[in-house]
This record gives sequence, structure tokens and C-alpha cells, in this order.
Amino acid sequence: MFMRAVSLVHRWVGAVVGIVLVLLGLSGAFLVHKDAWTIVSHKHDAVVQSGQQVGDLVEHFMKAEGKHPQMFVFASPSLGVDRLAYAGGGGAYTDQAGRVLASWASDWSRPELWLVSLHRYLFMRPQGETYVGIAGFIGILMVVTGSILWWRTRQTFEFRLWPKRMSRPAIIRHHRDLGIIIAPLLLLSFITGVLMVFRPLSNVAFGPGTTAALAHGLKPPAYPSVKLGKDLDWVTMMETARQQFPQAEFRSLALPRKESGLITLRMRQPAEWLPNGRTMLWFAADTGRLVEARDAMDMSVQARLFNDIFPVHAAKIGGLFYRIIMTLSGLGLAILGVFAIATFWGSGNTKAPKKQKKAC
Repeated sequence: MFMRAVSLVHRWVGAVVGIVLVLLGLSGAFLVHKDAWTIVSHKHDAVVQSGQQVGDLVEHFMKAEGKHPQMFVFASPSLGVDRLAYAGGGGAYTDQAGRVLASWASDWSRPELWLVSLHRYLFMRPQGETYVGIAGFIGILMVVTGSILWWRTRQTFEFRLWPKRMSRPAIIRHHRDLGIIIAPLLLLSFITGVLMVFRPLSNVAFGPGTTAALAHGLKPPAYPSVKLGKDLDWVTMMETARQQFPQAEFRSLALPRKESGLITLRMRQPAEWLPNGRTMLWFAADTGRLVEARDAMDMSVQARLFNDIFPVHAAKIGGLFYRIIMTLSGLGLAILGVFAIATFWGSGNTKAPKKQKKAC
């Protein structure tokens, strides 16, 4: 009776959520290699981390006519161009000297951008992130129930990348055997994804107080809401940051939003796994004065562990080998999702017509 209930739950949930899991698996597999397939010239340029040059680039765009960017994402070793983000969804790639290489009015013009929106929000920002998190919870349920179902048939296990034949029994057998092989990777993907969406769960993963420690580390300093100054010395700001953290990489610069009166600069220390880093500097929006600098290495152990969730989930550590492993996780999830849908809709819920008796 218990196994029958588990089978029904696994089958129905797999059918309903299968499409979402297919989308998450495929998009995740592509995003693991996002920088490699992003099409833009100068992407292989060596990264320059000079405070003078980074400040010159920011100053160039902030003093240009027309609207200015809301955010700068600076070049990295995996993608040697800068990305600008404008209000309303527009953006541009530039080389590190400030020459515009490509521009767009919407994320839909760039596959590397709308794929992120699909994977993280299902194109429903911001509430879609919650739906993705719920799908992750269901994914964990599917792995657990699937492993229970596999255990009773473990003696018939056979490694196959594809079903032996396209019959329903062969597909179900392949589904269970493939699922048990990649179950550890799927759990890693699902659990890290769920923790990023539902932060309070980090108190369970890393111990009580993790959420509070992370909030404390990310909370900006107090500063009045002021307008952005017109003649800010961006070069001095970047050189100040370089003096504060000589070994850190410049990762992003965000202008004040809503009621904030602070310019936020993110840097990445060599010991940080998080690609954009959590080493933060805040500058006064009206004067450019440094208000506070915060070293990510000074955060609590719990907060630093939470910061490592994303690079583990997105394969930003471990080099090509780990990227391939997480690619297999995404593709495996997509295959399992497709066959879950196929076996449900092809299960033959209707009874076969009875043979009519021949008339005597």
C-alpha cells in the first residue's frame, strides 16, 4: 500500500511539474557555459584592474549625454568585456576602454540574458523566483520518492543513456535507473537552488543565526537619501577602493535606487568563490566620499558558507570538469522530465475496448 502511494505521488507530481523541470534543466545546462557561448567581440581581452582605468570608464559613461547606466558589471577572466545596464531593461557591452561593442533595448535581444530570466524567474519577475523554489522542493521530493521506487527493483538495474525501446515499461525502467545514477547531482542542484530562493532555510543548513548574519553583512550603512552628484570624481573613488583592497577584483558598480543615497561597489577577494564577491564599498552619492568598506572575509563563517551556494550551484568553481558534471545534471533532469511526461500521458488511463461476442 505504501509503495503504491509513493508511486502515485511520484507519477502525478512528475507529470505536472515535468515541464518546469525540463525548462530548468535545459536552461541550467546552457547557463553553466554562458560566458563561453556569449557572442561579443573582445570577450577574450585580458582583464585590466587598474583603479584609474576602471574609473575612467565609469566617468566616460556617467558624463556622456543622454541617460546614464544604472549598473556597471566589470570584465572578468571568463568574459573580458564590461556590461552596462540601463533603466527599462536596456544595456550594452563595451570593451575595457569604453567603446560600445553591442547594445540592446531589451533582454530579449540577448539569449544569455533572457535565459537567466527563464531559469531564475520563469519570465515572471519577481514572483517567478518563488515558483522556481517550489519546483526545487518538488524536485527533491521526486528524487527521494524515485529512489524509494528504484530500491525494490535494484536487482534489474542496467546503465543506459536511452531506453532500450520506446515502450512504457522500458521507459519507466530507464527513468528509474538513470534517475538513481544522477540523484546525488540532482539533489545538489535542487538543494542549493532552494536555499538561494528561501534564505531562512539556511538556518537549517548552516545553523541558527545564518540568515541574521547574512542580513547584517549585506545591510548598507545608514546615509540620508540624496541626489547623485553631477561632478563626482569616479577615478578617485575607484582608486580609494583599490587602496582598501589591493588584491580584489572590481566586479560591479550600482547607482542609488529608490530612497538610497549610496553608490555600491562590489569587489571580489582572491579567497572568495562567489563570482561577484561580497566585499562591499559604499560611497556617498552626493560627494563620492567613502562611507564604509566591508571585507567579505570578515563575515561570519555561516554567511560565508551561504555565499558559496551560488558558485556551487552554477559551477563557478572546479573548472571545466565540474561544469561538465553540472551540465550532465541539467541534461539528465531534462531527460527525466520528458520521459515522466511521456509515461504519464501515454499510460493508457482508458480501458481497452472489450471484444464483442460474435453473433450466433
